[in-house]
Amino acid sequence: MPTLIVFSHLRWSLVHQRPQHLLSRLASRYRVVFVEEPVHETGVVPWIQRVARGPQLEVLIPHTPVTARGFHDEQLAVLQPLLDAYLRTHGIEQDIVWFYTPMALPLIAAWKPLVIVYDCVDIPAHRDAPLLPARREATLLQMANLVFAGDPQLFEALRVRHPRVHRFPDAVDVEPFFPARLDAGSTEARRAKALQAPLTRDPKLGFFGVIDERLDIELLSHVARSRPDWQIVVVGPVVRIDPQSLPRHDNIYWLGRQPHALLPYLMASWDICLLPFVVNEATRHISPSKVLEYMAGEKPVVSTAVPDVLALHGDVVCVAQGPAAFVQTCQDLLSAPPPLRRQHVQDMRQAVQRCSWDQTAQRAHELVQAAARRAAARQSGLPGDDPEDSGRWPHGVSSR
Repeated sequence: MPTLIVFSHLRWSLVHQRPQHLLSRLASRYRVVFVEEPVHETGVVPWIQRVARGPQLEVLIPHTPVTARGFHDEQLAVLQPLLDAYLRTHGIEQDIVWFYTPMALPLIAAWKPLVIVYDCVDIPAHRDAPLLPARREATLLQMANLVFAGDPQLFEALRVRHPRVHRFPDAVDVEPFFPARLDAGSTEARRAKALQAPLTRDPKLGFFGVIDERLDIELLSHVARSRPDWQIVVVGPVVRIDPQSLPRHDNIYWLGRQPHALLPYLMASWDICLLPFVVNEATRHISPSKVLEYMAGEKPVVSTAVPDVLALHGDVVCVAQGPAAFVQTCQDLLSAPPPLRRQHVQDMRQAVQRCSWDQTAQRAHELVQAAARRAAARQSGLPGDDPEDSGRWPHGVSSR
């Protein structure tokens, strides 16, 4: 079984999103080693924590005394020998290297992977290390055999910079969210009911996901103030912002991080699902997979004018511009007659049927295997050598 080594700025245990969906499926075909950004630990001798996430999937969490965040160059000097020694000790080959962040690129300078994949997601919002990210990304694009882009704008921007860019929008697991599949007697159902016991009236409006600078906190506060009779539920970890900055209204309930398996049961009692993101540079390339999970749960969705939501789901999701319009759109959905609601559910069912993580992972596997065959032919000097594949350090270009 070939090895797939992943470098990610997104932590595996934070929320279940694109990397977890794709890589947990690819782990049936590859040994997946998921390398996270290092954790600062004062005075520690650098070490790597290993967390098994499946028979063929392990997460590596480096612990170092370096205070610089992310895959900073100061971290790389410590990580390079630490990671190389770990892989060598555990007999881990570098067959395929998969990047979610170009900042880790120098770590593979001495490696000779057969295939390099760049799965380009919402990088600008996560660039904690201010060290030439654009230049490092340019180098990665020269090296990569394959580039995946979820956001339509990212796809258009990258396709002129690399010959093998594939559009891979986020997808969904429909069955766990499908209302008819929920088990009313399950542990998850009882847990969801207990968590939302204080919500004693309707309607309920909800959001789940990471709570960070991309969430429009002022918009949430406006909705809560405008309609004190509405109950607003927010589920997810608070990251990169001060928890004290969150609005505290009697009708906003902050439930914190919850297991992914619990989300369908929490959502089941909501009347509307929300995508209250700010619309600025930080969300220009955001591709919220939760919109499909909302629709799989057959809940109407109200969103701000996030470009990716408009481009991919604007025919199903209700998009509102401005706080007053956001509140009014929610009210219109709550007041919609039953025939219109049934038609909306049908539209959502059709939308999610087109988006499957199983199909996406299968397509990714096929593309990786095709790239591996081309690279092997190139290395052997056999017919089929493709100049569009690089997979090596470009001449005269520094990894830094």
